[in-house]
Amino acid sequence: MNPRIRLKIKYFMSYFKRNRIGILVWIVSFVALGGCATVQSSIQTRLLQGTYGTYAAAPRLVSGRIDTDRLVNELRLVHAQTYNFLIHERATDWDDLKVFLPKVRNYPIHIWVTLVPPSEPPTSMPYKLDYERWAKEIAQLSLEEPNLVAWSIDDFSYDAPVFTEAYLRNMTSKAHAINPHLAFIPCIYYKQIQNPKLIAKYKPVIDGILFPFRNESVKTNLSDWESLPSEIANLRDHFGPTIPIFVDVYATKHSRLNDSTPEYVRHVMTIAHEKADGILVFCHQYETKNPAKYSVVKDLFEAWQRE
Repeated sequence: MNPRIRLKIKYFMSYFKRNRIGILVWIVSFVALGGCATVQSSIQTRLLQGTYGTYAAAPRLVSGRIDTDRLVNELRLVHAQTYNFLIHERATDWDDLKVFLPKVRNYPIHIWVTLVPPSEPPTSMPYKLDYERWAKEIAQLSLEEPNLVAWSIDDFSYDAPVFTEAYLRNMTSKAHAINPHLAFIPCIYYKQIQNPKLIAKYKPVIDGILFPFRNESVKTNLSDWESLPSEIANLRDHFGPTIPIFVDVYATKHSRLNDSTPEYVRHVMTIAHEKADGILVFCHQYETKNPAKYSVVKDLFEAWQRE
């Protein structure tokens, strides 16, 4: 049997084993709406549904490698349903991801992978700025590890000239040819996405938006949260109801902005949970380093888990 076909069979068997309840939903969708594309969309929607988790700041060993056992335990302690694994800090991060993924197979924790853009050195290793190669490799890995459900490029909208329409089509097509359910959800900022040309370029190729909220429609800061509902509504007006929006909540200080407070984190998370399609807290919070923000994140995740 062709190795790629064998991997796809392994992927679907593992996925359906862990998501038996969803099978009936997909079958009904296929019969009622009559098409593979509908079932494909339903599977992807289910993989992204209820996204709430943390992003980056993985714990490190003295060697600099990621402490994958501790990372799994940290995610379970805060009741995270998703973790966005950033490949950036060390050349061994990609290898560590491959060590980490098997350790979350038996837990309801979905994994995203984020690469850095050309404007954000050092580049993600080992494939550097070859994002078409990254798309293929991540998609192939997602067949082996069904918890891997999405990938992203950080500060994507700042590097708009680099990612041409043709390049984006080729890049995303390569990933979807291997695993059509793997979502591409780049990081897109509010001000950049007010450009109609960027909207037209991104809309056909993205499966969602990772939206870092910074109050940009009023005055950029990490203090005010009142504009979040209107900014989410603005993105929905631009991209329509089929593109999910995941709010990136700054719990860690931005390099050029003020630090956020625990109150700010709580308000932004609460509003995003109501108005958006998911939440990722940037970065992962540790009880020993920032107990107040850690408590906010853990308490809200635990409450949402009971819903």
